[in-house]
Amino acid sequence: MLWLRGFEIRYTQKQIDKYQRQKYIAELEKVSKNLFRMFRNKEIGADSFVEKFTQLKERLAAVGKIPLDLEYYRELEAYIDRLYHQIASVELFGNTALDEIREIEMGNLNRLQKLKNGKSYKKTKHKKSGENWE
Repeated sequence: MLWLRGFEIRYTQKQIDKYQRQKYIAELEKVSKNLFRMFRNKEIGADSFVEKFTQLKERLAAVGKIPLDLEYYRELEAYIDRLYHQIASVELFGNTALDEIREIEMGNLNRLQKLKNGKSYKKTKHKKSGENWE
């Protein structure tokens, strides 16, 4: 409940669920953007990478896991979990290990972005006109 100048405002469960889902999705996007930025920056060392990634993962966990329907968000969630476990399982994650996975993980993040943007450019009116030319 929220009080606003003497009035009580109540939210439905559907509104609360939508807010939590949006907040979780926003945190997922922040993690992916920060990961891409850190992988792209050659000057970031393994220690600072692990520290920042751990902070991002903790913030994501603090929001709480929400079941998501879209394939992109499920894949992104799985990617973040896989990368975190991969880095956490290596006892001595150093600069050489970061350099080895840098290009591969940037490619994985690009693939996820293509999955996200793949549906935004498909318009049925353009598909139909394109079929006539083939």
